[in-house]
Amino acid sequence: MTTHAIRTMQEPSRGLRLLSGWPGYLLRRLGGLVLSFALLALGAFLIVPLLPGDPAAAMLGTNATPDSIAALRERLHLDAPMWEQFGNFVGGIFTGNLGTSFRYGTPVMDSIAGKLPYTANLALTAIVVVLIVAVPLGMLIGVLTRGGRRPGLAVTFGAAAGFLASVPGYVLGTILIVVFAIWLKALPAAGATEATSSVLPVLALAVGPTFAVTRVVRQETATVLQQDFMRTAKGHRLKTARLYLVHALPNLMTSTLTLAGLILAGIVGAAVIIENVFNYPGLGSEIVQAIIYKDYPMVQGIILVIGTLAIVVNLIIDVILGLIDPRTLGGRNA
Repeated sequence: MTTHAIRTMQEPSRGLRLLSGWPGYLLRRLGGLVLSFALLALGAFLIVPLLPGDPAAAMLGTNATPDSIAALRERLHLDAPMWEQFGNFVGGIFTGNLGTSFRYGTPVMDSIAGKLPYTANLALTAIVVVLIVAVPLGMLIGVLTRGGRRPGLAVTFGAAAGFLASVPGYVLGTILIVVFAIWLKALPAAGATEATSSVLPVLALAVGPTFAVTRVVRQETATVLQQDFMRTAKGHRLKTARLYLVHALPNLMTSTLTLAGLILAGIVGAAVIIENVFNYPGLGSEIVQAIIYKDYPMVQGIILVIGTLAIVVNLIIDVILGLIDPRTLGGRNA
């Protein structure tokens, strides 16, 4: 067998090379994205039959006759078979038509477009706050308490962080309203009419996840600082900033961002509850009203949008992980 033949057998095929590194990584993430969205669409459609009551009867009121209810159900296509309704629903997703709101009589996308900026503002701002605060704070506590140093600080931080991470957002939101809006009269308690209206909702969303991520960063920092490569870096007497930012930070961010991705995606869903606490005019307030009025297309549309935001956040986290740690890409470039 010739040297060329041996080398050809040892080298991976062109298809395998294509599936390694960034191309393969993005293809896998894209496949996961498509599957996640398909499951999301199915869940959004199937949740409607679980809602109690008949939207046609609710829209017509208590004096409605059976004939009028049946006529309205036919006009709203509620009498069609489930498979046909699902086909129309999926077709509407691909054409950007999520149906007409039973309550408003206007396209669902128009209502969502008016509310989405408020929800996106809360969720994305809270995510930025979590990352900006949790990573440096966790590293600082991890450095200060490394190797069993300052046990008092470690215990105090662990207890405080554990408590704050476990407080539900709606409970914290209520406390924030009482303290900052009622007692101190420093911030608005509800609405979105002032520039500072989003401060308390963002805090209610961000405090718990911040301390949950901080605990993970602190633990990962302590682990990384005990590794041989960190001892070697210290032996070269590198500057403190370079030691921690260049050598420690990238190595602790892999597992941190993996967990943070789940937590940050959860923030998008939590925004629905927080908006109702603060009467914030986003998708959270809208979906509650849609459920009350049995506005099925609106409920389905909002679930789709909120779920898509969570999926996109996870995708962004995956891409950041690939940039920070090439080992997560898989294939030959790992």
